[in-house]
Amino acid sequence: MKNKQVIQLVIVAALGYFVDIYDLVLFGVVKAESLTQIMKGASADQIAKMGKFLFNMQMLGMLVGGMLWGILGDKKGRLKVLFGSILLYSAANLANAFVADVTTYAIIRVIAGIGLAGELGAGITLVSEMMSKEKRGYGTMIIVTFGALGAVVASLVGAEGEQVGSWLSGVFNRPFANWQVAYIIGGAMGFALLLLRVGTLESAFFKNVEHESSIRKGDLKLIFTKKANLVKYVHCILIGIPIWYIIGLIVMNSADNFGPWLGVENVVNGKAVMYAYLGLSFGDLISGILSQLLKSRKKVVQLYVVFTLCLTIVFLFGLKNVSLETYYFMCFLLGTGTGYWAIFVTIAAEQFGTNIRSTAANTIPNFVRGSVNLVTLLFGLLLSLGCTDGISALIVGVGCMAMALWSISQLTETFGKDLDYNEVHETL
Repeated sequence: MKNKQVIQLVIVAALGYFVDIYDLVLFGVVKAESLTQIMKGASADQIAKMGKFLFNMQMLGMLVGGMLWGILGDKKGRLKVLFGSILLYSAANLANAFVADVTTYAIIRVIAGIGLAGELGAGITLVSEMMSKEKRGYGTMIIVTFGALGAVVASLVGAEGEQVGSWLSGVFNRPFANWQVAYIIGGAMGFALLLLRVGTLESAFFKNVEHESSIRKGDLKLIFTKKANLVKYVHCILIGIPIWYIIGLIVMNSADNFGPWLGVENVVNGKAVMYAYLGLSFGDLISGILSQLLKSRKKVVQLYVVFTLCLTIVFLFGLKNVSLETYYFMCFLLGTGTGYWAIFVTIAAEQFGTNIRSTAANTIPNFVRGSVNLVTLLFGLLLSLGCTDGISALIVGVGCMAMALWSISQLTETFGKDLDYNEVHETL
């Protein structure tokens, strides 16, 4: 019976991450269309600035949510966080379909960000603690591999939602724009997922410490005032930054920066993101299998980061005036190179004890996502100093990947590690 419940848990976590990534990427796909309708008469520059502001609001929500859900996961249980986060971002998705002003839009993106921050960490923590230490990598691989496909669906729905919109218009006797349809579909998928809650299992590790008042659970001091834990925490963040360097800087700025830099016309950000996430899903599948075969998380991360660095150099300086199809294929390859997200989050969960595992697994990925703001800031600073798009991106990328390679070399191997232990307080 337990095996069936574990399988169900993996399915729920994978579907939850699918909807999570759908919403995370969807805003980037529909922001221009939605803001054009909401900000009637605004210039393209004003719409672009507002889009960046709303994206920053979403990232702010994710940073807050990472802390909130992580602590709650250690104090109240992983399962409650898993479904609580799905409920919150699904409700925000539906609400987003009916916004009529930018202030409301910004508030809802913060709420959506808070919701989006909890699902992956809770799912990875649950699966890591429920599956055997030799095979848990397969569970986390399935979650992220399938979940990344949510970005592909977001890109397709964001661009081709007319048929669903026509049906909704007939049911509610009112017109629905394409971007509204995309948000409604995201919310509906999340609420449908909540029906699968029946029968899912809470972590036995958490149950063992749930009522132990002597064990400090979800206490940030166990990370930030214990030197060994703080060092591991920073290293875990640094190994994930190259993923969002590629997705958040290179791919998501295809139309504005890197398409023009390479002389490629008519690049669409939504399609670039779709192909990158297809690659990321494929890369996560391969990295998960490699990790199990090599019995190592560290070797796989090192291999992927070096591969990504090589691809980045080829992309920035070896593709001048290529076809649009070749550009999108390179986005797919770049996504494949960064397909170690599942391994990265698994490493984060495996580095810490049961009483702060959820906190680490939730906050670390969201700090990595939030790092995109620093990455784009450095890129913009180099541009302002006179560097070209290619040189600026290369300098930032080499820095991110060098730090990642150094950090993964400093962490201990966690493949097959026993996770049934707790952290004790120790000051710096």
